[in-house]
Amino acid sequence: MAVQLPLIFAERMKGLLGDEFEQFMKSYEQSPHAGLRVNTLKISLDQFDELAPFDLRPIPWCGTGFYVPHGVKPGLHPYYHAGLYYIQEPSAMAPVELLGVQPGDHVLDLCAAPGGKSTQIAAKLQGRGVLVTNDIHAERTKALAKNVELYGVRNAVVLNESPERIAGAFPHYFNKVLIDAPCSGEGMFRKDEDMVKSWEHHSVEKCVLMQRDILETAAKLLAPGGTIVYSTCTFAPEENEAMIAEFLNLNPDFVVKDIPEAAGFAPGRPDWVRQMLPETAEETDTVLDQTRGTARLWPHLLEGEGHYVAVLQHRSESFAELSSITGEKSEIESRIYEDQAIAAAQPLSKADRKRERLMRTESRERNDRPARGGKNEGRVGRNNERDTRKTNRGKGRGTEQVNIDPVTVYQQFIEDHVELELFGETVFYGDRVYQSSVGAARLEGLKVIRPGWFMGTVKNGRFVPSHPLACALHSSEAKRMINLASANGEAVRYLKGETLNIEEERVECKGEAAAKGYALVCVDGYALGWGKWLDGVLKNEYPAGWRWTSV
Repeated sequence: MAVQLPLIFAERMKGLLGDEFEQFMKSYEQSPHAGLRVNTLKISLDQFDELAPFDLRPIPWCGTGFYVPHGVKPGLHPYYHAGLYYIQEPSAMAPVELLGVQPGDHVLDLCAAPGGKSTQIAAKLQGRGVLVTNDIHAERTKALAKNVELYGVRNAVVLNESPERIAGAFPHYFNKVLIDAPCSGEGMFRKDEDMVKSWEHHSVEKCVLMQRDILETAAKLLAPGGTIVYSTCTFAPEENEAMIAEFLNLNPDFVVKDIPEAAGFAPGRPDWVRQMLPETAEETDTVLDQTRGTARLWPHLLEGEGHYVAVLQHRSESFAELSSITGEKSEIESRIYEDQAIAAAQPLSKADRKRERLMRTESRERNDRPARGGKNEGRVGRNNERDTRKTNRGKGRGTEQVNIDPVTVYQQFIEDHVELELFGETVFYGDRVYQSSVGAARLEGLKVIRPGWFMGTVKNGRFVPSHPLACALHSSEAKRMINLASANGEAVRYLKGETLNIEEERVECKGEAAAKGYALVCVDGYALGWGKWLDGVLKNEYPAGWRWTSV
């Protein structure tokens, strides 16, 4: 059934597209294209090809992306709950591909919810470097954090902040910044009818104001020589070419990096700015032609929805020229690289971890830092406050105070249950333990949803591992593992929260580990979550809020 487009929108597109308009309109009579992207943090493309439960066809502009046949529901398979793939609209995969992320980069996803592009960035980082993923809407960060956790991202920080406040904490810190900007959403009309209904109330003018502020702040977040990718899912030139031309006019140390006209990508349309916005075109005339090097993804020219992408490259030589005049280079450089050792996420050896525990015990009071601000306010940093456990000695005898170092409790669990070298800085929010690739100091005062990889909680002298810890583990890293098969329904029963009867010989143990205790539960060798095995029974530790409810 054809989508009923707003009359004003259709008339405007007819004036802009000319001879292409009829072909454009016919695309709305077709079903939207569905896709998935393989999560290479957990599985290689070759491995996924061997066990993929449905036929897939490659997406030309994304090496890990595939079209899903019409009628197939990849969300109704245990592999989805194992985080082996992310269900994503095909055109939406293009911006991250054009960002050029490499392992070790410092990357910011500024408008990230629900997290598809963040998980795509994380897969390219392969656990090295830093990913800060943010959304200004608190409610949307719930889905963002869950997707970061489900897809096994270890080196991410999740924020709920304005771009300006992030720039205050991370000035010139990131060498890659992604802006999937809030927009009028015209490119999603075929996929989401609600966008059609809300279009007239979600004005282009309001979006332009937000986009302008976000782009300007992004320049303050970018390190010298870095890259910004700006993307929208709208056709409006006011939000696309005109916005980029305005940014270039105000920031002459940036240039557009041309996007090749391949895989159905069409060039930007500076002529539309001159046609529709003559005053803007006059103000930005010297840079407007650069926007031809941006890309438009049209639903009638490729198998995907409507998108716009611009790659903005900072000219580092202009920064060097400015620094030589102002003498500010050393100060800025120190702010960029002051936590380089933490951001590199180098693992600690067992000997280093023992020395660190001794140092932490000796400097417990000195290193205890309070956090400021945010609904998740708590203790951030190397929290060495001791747990106090009360032990009853009998009626009338009172209690004995036993001091326990929570860091020691946590690290002992890690040594006993997984083969994992901890990286970065151990960060505590109350009784919750994280490993942070950024470190505590930069996060003070920000609204932090996740300061790093959530490892678990320390309560009453015991460590309870988190579900995100399990999600990010490979089966080879667990000292105790139980493998379930996707074919016989056992994995689905686990995902529904059921207790399972598991024979002791099915508990795969490493080294001196016994069958009793926490085990990593996997489906066909890929992690799903935790279970506690005892005497032939697997107690289900899969979180209630994550459970399978679709079948």
